[in-house]
Amino acid sequence: MGPATSAADGVSPAADHVGIEGHRRRTGMTTHHTPGNAPAAAPPGRAFDAVLCDLDNVVRFYDTAPLTALERAAGLPEGTTTDIAYAPEVDLPLLLGRITPDAWVASIVAGLAKRVGPEQARELGRALADAPFRADEEVVALLRRARAHVPLVLITNATLQLDSDLALLGLTDLADAVVSSAVEQVAKPDPAIYRIAAERAGVPMERCLFVDDRQENVDAAAALGMTTVLYREPADLRRALGPCAKQDPRPGRER
Repeated sequence: MGPATSAADGVSPAADHVGIEGHRRRTGMTTHHTPGNAPAAAPPGRAFDAVLCDLDNVVRFYDTAPLTALERAAGLPEGTTTDIAYAPEVDLPLLLGRITPDAWVASIVAGLAKRVGPEQARELGRALADAPFRADEEVVALLRRARAHVPLVLITNATLQLDSDLALLGLTDLADAVVSSAVEQVAKPDPAIYRIAAERAGVPMERCLFVDDRQENVDAAAALGMTTVLYREPADLRRALGPCAKQDPRPGRER
């Protein structure tokens, strides 16, 4: 998750359950079946039939420089506000959709009020909640190319503001489905949210590629049999996607 949020579904209910067959129909991919109606094996060298990707710190990044400047002016060590904000007892109710972002900010203010005055505490809490964000265009391009081959599901610990956030980023059409902790009321690394994401993709868990920037989330996915990527930079995603990351050499097309 990021400084303020991430959550609600950014796709239509119909698109939220496309599965791999619907994805192939949408993209014009041909579906081949082996005898007995079992799906054919994946192309040689590809260890996945769907991509499950985290949002914050993979696709979306926040600018916390204004918050850092405010902490410095208040005489606080950098990261003091986020340490309070992301403590499980403060953060988890937000990610499970049980409290509003304003209530989350109020909890941050209460935690900071012992160290700075109430006015500065509110300023710090709001600076975190309202931090501006952007999408990494290289990662977005890689995911769009991957989606031309396999279903793409965003799986994010999020708040109920993600719908509007994705619209602001211009990414409401990025994925076939969005699995949000606030909507599902279960958060990574709970195995239940991974099962939901694989089901939305219409792919067995052992045929999913899972991408996340947090080790505990990656470890939980690996324990379920998923192929995993601990994300640090776009090159990590590019390597994992392999041929799915390649751009179609024909102008104006990606594959």
